Amino acid sequence: MNEKNLQVVLASRPAAAAGESDFRFVEAAVPDLREGDFLVRVDWLSLDPYMRGRMNEGKSYAARVELGEVMVGGAVGTVVSSRHGGFAEGDKVLGSFGWQRFAVSDGKGVMKLPDPRLPETVWLGAAGMPGITAWMGLGQVGSPRPGETVVVSAASGAVGSVAGQLAKIAGCRAVGIAGGAAKCEHAVKALGFDECIDYKAGPIDAALKAAAPGGVDVYFDNVGGAILDAVLRRVNTGARIPLCGLIAGYDGADIPIRNVFSLLVNRVRLQGFIVSDRMDLWPAAMRELAGHVAAGRIRYHETVAHGLENAPRAFLGMLRGENLGKQLVKVS
Repeated sequence: MNEKNLQVVLASRPAAAAGESDFRFVEAAVPDLREGDFLVRVDWLSLDPYMRGRMNEGKSYAARVELGEVMVGGAVGTVVSSRHGGFAEGDKVLGSFGWQRFAVSDGKGVMKLPDPRLPETVWLGAAGMPGITAWMGLGQVGSPRPGETVVVSAASGAVGSVAGQLAKIAGCRAVGIAGGAAKCEHAVKALGFDECIDYKAGPIDAALKAAAPGGVDVYFDNVGGAILDAVLRRVNTGARIPLCGLIAGYDGADIPIRNVFSLLVNRVRLQGFIVSDRMDLWPAAMRELAGHVAAGRIRYHETVAHGLENAPRAFLGMLRGENLGKQLVKVS
């Protein structure tokens, strides 16, 4: 194959906020296929907050990206050549192909898109890893019951938007927290949240009390920090908190919990979870989520950057909250 493979590699580890200088573009030859391999042209790249943690050197729940390595990332692509019995030219596939135009795979961790009736990108968003994260955290940790109040931070994002809609499907009152009036309007009018609090408009204590007058039964936390602290002042006895992310501290900021006594006084169950720990649940989650999307019970929005060369800028913008819904890169 004569075409070169453009790759985005990690150039340096950010000391605080990540910047475009932490990435480097390289061109590499597309390797020849060995028996049992196939070549994927990456069509769509998923950009997700967890990638920021992979840029750091410290211990985390998954291996860091080493300097000079291709940035990790889920993607949807097309098989362009194959020496693998299970994958043929033209197959649409989902896998962790990374920030590059082409990827060679032996098939491990790769699946063919399960339902061709749905858009390819849904398997990177509402019916893919972000949706499964919402499904697992809310269902396995939050255990919402009809009539309860579920609060979701980062409510307009890829994970939070699905978590709030699953709460509504479960018969709960869904209150979102998002940054900016436009995102809150989207959460209520497009996604069906009952209310949404704009944390950029000022301290959220009064707004949270008005939106959840009976207290908070489940808090799906994507951010940590001051928002988690504010919610802890409103939790009911026996509340559950699926801890999905701590984006408030991804750039090295302190994220203290001052209202820690609320955890004890209200007998709160706060549990961190990692979606990749329960791969056995993914098939059931994908089937259920795809069914909800097909039936219109789960709606989603995508923000798309065009061209792999714009991936670093789009990624950094996502970390600053500039995207609405799922952040994607149209690679090919």
